Amino acid sequence: MKPIAIIYGSSGGNTKGVADKLVKQLGDAQVNLFDVAKIKTTDLEAHANLILGTSTWGSGDLQDDWDSFLPKLQAQNLKDKTIALFGLGDSSSYSDTFVDGMGILYETIKDQGCNIVGFVGTEGYDYESSRAEEAGKFVGLALDQDNEYEKTDARIVSWVSAILPEFQ
Repeated sequence: MKPIAIIYGSSGGNTKGVADKLVKQLGDAQVNLFDVAKIKTTDLEAHANLILGTSTWGSGDLQDDWDSFLPKLQAQNLKDKTIALFGLGDSSSYSDTFVDGMGILYETIKDQGCNIVGFVGTEGYDYESSRAEEAGKFVGLALDQDNEYEKTDARIVSWVSAILPEFQ
């Protein structure tokens, strides 16, 4: 298996915490962890397998560091890369924009010739609407560290077991 790059944007620490859990769960896979605020585009180019993670701020805003990096991501050649997404949101206070940041990342990469994996059913989630929902599924792993932190570990285990075979 080719190395996996986990690229996260974290303002309050929760998204970095989830990225760290993903590294542990990926076990024997070669994983490189990058803060999007410090990543270079050559780091993206060097990896065929990417996991992109972001939080959602306020009423559906993308995390600041991702917002700054988005034009560089749009300019990247993502053809033939395998990409999984994870997003954090607050399903209680921001029920109508739950994990919208992940939806913004998805909208940015979906037409760039990459293989997006790791869609997750919306069953078991309590929210009104999400930009990250497509055809009854989230476009990646949706997590709520504010209200459903006790579900995070099980959701990570399930998601990693689903995406790992997709990475070549």
